[in-house]
Amino acid sequence: MSERDIPVRSPFLNGHWIEPQTPLAVVNPADGTRVALVGTVTRPQVRQALEDAAAAWRDWRQTPARRRGQYLNAIAEILQRRSDELARTITLENGKPLAQSHSEVAITIDHFRWFAGEAERIYGRVVPHQVADKRHLVIRSPIGVVGAIAPWNFPLMLAVRKAAPAMASGCPVIVKPASATPLSCLLLAEAVAEAQLPAGVFQVVIGAAAEIAAEFQENPICRKISFTGSTEVGRQLIAGAAEAVTKLSLELGGHAPVLVFDDAHIDQAVEGTLIAKFRNTGQSCIAANRVYVQAAVYDRFVQRLVERTRELKVGDGFEPDVEIGPLIDRRALENALSHIEQARSLGARVLCGGKRWEACPKGNFLEPTVLAEVHPNALCMREETFAPILPVAPFENEDQAIHHANDTNYGLAAYAFTRDLSRMWRLAENIEAGTIGINHTVPATSQCPFGGLKHSGWGRELGAEGIDAYLETKHISIGVDA
Repeated sequence: MSERDIPVRSPFLNGHWIEPQTPLAVVNPADGTRVALVGTVTRPQVRQALEDAAAAWRDWRQTPARRRGQYLNAIAEILQRRSDELARTITLENGKPLAQSHSEVAITIDHFRWFAGEAERIYGRVVPHQVADKRHLVIRSPIGVVGAIAPWNFPLMLAVRKAAPAMASGCPVIVKPASATPLSCLLLAEAVAEAQLPAGVFQVVIGAAAEIAAEFQENPICRKISFTGSTEVGRQLIAGAAEAVTKLSLELGGHAPVLVFDDAHIDQAVEGTLIAKFRNTGQSCIAANRVYVQAAVYDRFVQRLVERTRELKVGDGFEPDVEIGPLIDRRALENALSHIEQARSLGARVLCGGKRWEACPKGNFLEPTVLAEVHPNALCMREETFAPILPVAPFENEDQAIHHANDTNYGLAAYAFTRDLSRMWRLAENIEAGTIGINHTVPATSQCPFGGLKHSGWGRELGAEGIDAYLETKHISIGVDA
């Protein structure tokens, strides 16, 4: 594709496509080619978007819940019709295998349909009175204009986890997608426009993250910020929001453990671990970052894990049967390689992978890697590794396994494989993570809450809790004649 043939896309503000200025290049991480140019916005345009959202809020909050749900269902139907285009766009800008992009689109559609129903389940309650001349009601009201900051690793799904419940609750939302992956969000905006949502209820701003976040934080119109990303940026948002007392929902970093006990079904544990680690090329906040295997089955598990890892097909996400795509950019690849080398310097053995995949030198590919006998101080055992790197270490007993699982500042997700029902309960009660998958590693679902403990975030997305994040609770006390 020549420079003249590269499509130019526009931001979506107040129901209109704005003339693109200062275009940002979107790059395919599989081969480094430019695939689109996207217009960015200035801070004054973000300010105007907030003002337009505030104007839209006056009517949107009064729109009946059933009607809001109908809008969301209409968007879901449009996304379903355009699902192939959406999936291909995600693979183009993110690099993930096309089959996984199709899964992301399917989950996104399910999120819209779930929250379309939740719009009609925003209940209050009547509270029994204690004195004869008073009556008490508790009602729920939309919080106001929402700024949503979405990441690049699931560029459509994680934007919708914020936008769908915000709109369902009666809140207008301004979505800021990651600069690396704005195209799928702009396709979402096309679906919103086709569904004829009122202007200002959903907008997309693209550009400098620091400036857009600063306007969200400092402008009193923005009542809530929802962010998915690193813990480091989460801390900055907390500090910035303190001045204006802006409410925050934060889904931050993860460092998920996998615990494999000696009574586990080993093949099931291996396959589950492969999914937990290598889905989206390891670029997931709930990805398995460290695996602990009980000593009695350690050698057997590791042997089978290495065999299966070597079978994983690496390549461009558009190629048939590819399971491992490129990392998002060159910096991510270099960071992954540094983690491998640092672990090796501390005595880890590289059982497979451990280097760049050379078949596509222009892409950001890393061979899927398994490390054994990894020192607990290795970076890959202490930090979130957004890459297809899987460190494995043995443990002796259940108490030690739980200690290893909790020995981190993060607490987003954890996984365990065991057939002991009593142990399942002990793990569920003692592992410090917001989501725990037992005997499987795909726990996220629209109807259940998702979020982290400790440094992994504040609040919950999805489930009934997902819409609660965009509602205020009011107590109404009424004096009556006794």
